[in-house]
Amino acid sequence: MAEQALQINSLARGIATTILQGFNRHFDIFQQITAGARQRFEDADWKAVQLASRERIMLYDHRIKETIALTRDLYEIKTIDPSLWREIKHCYMRLLLDHQQPELAETFYTSVFCRQFPRQYYTNEFIFVRSSISTEYIDSEETSYVCYYPGTSGLRESIISILHNAGFVLPFENLERDLRNIYRAIVKHYPGKTNRKAQLNFQLAVIRHPFFRNKAAYLVGRMMNGREETAFALPILNNENGGLYIDALVWGEKQLSVVFSYSQAYFMMEHQVPSAVVCFLQQLLPRRDTSELYSAIGLHKQGKSAFYRDFLHHLKHSSDEFVIAPGIRGMVMMVFTLPSYPYVFKIIKDKFAPQKEFTRQQVEEKYQLVKRHDRVGRMADMLEYSNVALPLERFDASLLEELQETCASSISYDTDNLVFRHVYMERRMIPLNIFIETAADDILEWVIEDYGNAIKQLAGANIFPGDFLYKNFGVTQQGRVVFYDYDEISYMTECNFRKIPPPRFPEDEFRSEPWYSVEPNDVFPEEFGTFLLSTPKIRKTFLKYHRNLLDARYWQEKKDRIKAGQYEDVFPYPEALRFKR
Repeated sequence: MAEQALQINSLARGIATTILQGFNRHFDIFQQITAGARQRFEDADWKAVQLASRERIMLYDHRIKETIALTRDLYEIKTIDPSLWREIKHCYMRLLLDHQQPELAETFYTSVFCRQFPRQYYTNEFIFVRSSISTEYIDSEETSYVCYYPGTSGLRESIISILHNAGFVLPFENLERDLRNIYRAIVKHYPGKTNRKAQLNFQLAVIRHPFFRNKAAYLVGRMMNGREETAFALPILNNENGGLYIDALVWGEKQLSVVFSYSQAYFMMEHQVPSAVVCFLQQLLPRRDTSELYSAIGLHKQGKSAFYRDFLHHLKHSSDEFVIAPGIRGMVMMVFTLPSYPYVFKIIKDKFAPQKEFTRQQVEEKYQLVKRHDRVGRMADMLEYSNVALPLERFDASLLEELQETCASSISYDTDNLVFRHVYMERRMIPLNIFIETAADDILEWVIEDYGNAIKQLAGANIFPGDFLYKNFGVTQQGRVVFYDYDEISYMTECNFRKIPPPRFPEDEFRSEPWYSVEPNDVFPEEFGTFLLSTPKIRKTFLKYHRNLLDARYWQEKKDRIKAGQYEDVFPYPEALRFKR
């Protein structure tokens, strides 16, 4: 008996070590890709930026498959042995005691287990439903942030030190001008208070490494003076002519929150202890969950894990029912929500409306496209889960009936639970069509302008939404219009933008069928107004700001620029914040 126990313990240690080695390999490659962000930024190699972003997102699944294959080959694992896997988890926990990324390693382990074994084993006995290791005060060779003291060295010298320590090789095209711009921006934020006495703790705390995304680098930190704390970011751009410049001062939680929005692409930010960076960011953005902040720095699998723990906690401490989400019913997705929780749950329907000529697999591929693509702050990130069990008693009767009618192949019953084979979770927003119904005239003008801006920015990122109906867009808590219905999206470069040819005869205009040929990828922008601009107020505002969206030439020029390798600038902060050069 003792000999058998020793054998199990030895086998468990071996498997646990192999899984941790798989995670360490994954994190090393993740860090290598991330570390290259600085060079890509300084080289202004924007195509390489996009490719590296996609490569890093796909990395995790490759390493999970690799680790599963290795453990199966080395240890001949075919079926689950509960006693063995209990011991494996205990061994793995001991291996993490001095690890610098224990929470990430736990999530990796959970993924390796869940990809192999049935759902009834998804308990804390076998996987990390709860984290076992504290991530507070993990030792690292370098600190996550650096403090500067303007009261001693002066504001100007402190900012120069911040820029110097960021490690850029390229020079700034006009640093004196940038410093003046920053000072003026601070004066604008604190009119009449710039001579206020510095308190004993007056300091700037800045995250050590820049955050890289798309065509920008961001230095992120906070200013502290007495009891006053203000978050800030300095976006730095490449002039693509051998120099850098500071583009703006993003000041305060509200503005910085948009920079770290769930509708933005993931940052590349290099650090050996991600939990320390997330802890600092949460002080700047207290309304952001740790799940969102892990995802923001590219650790989206850890974001998923943290999110699901929060969701389970909320589910346990609430009693309201899941209900059908407000808004027009989708033709492809069944959408429901828990009113007390700020997310919606999307299930792919068994059958689509006749005009939706695609398959379930194609819908899943569209959602994966959005995950890998630059969302430019205009497409909601989504969390994708499999085998999700929710308490049956929490479902409203009408929701349950509709799920059975429309999504029967995606649901099953397990004692007191309703199990979803595949579910997407997205941040809940106000559907744009509902928002418009109650908007005052000034708000209506603002939201229609931003709706058009969203379409234009998506187009600049090589995304054609396909369906521009207002019900497919939502308004976020930050007041931005975001697209969230992805079943008809395509790349701009796949579309053929055409002008409707003039009728051959007067009778052509009264025909039920068009008098011209239409291929599958043809798009006629002048038709957009027919189903979007029936309301006079909306039409007036739309034509005021976005008349060019009804012109095929505008779309074709966008497409040509994309094909020529030109990447448009899209800023996650208002144009009014940008400094004059």
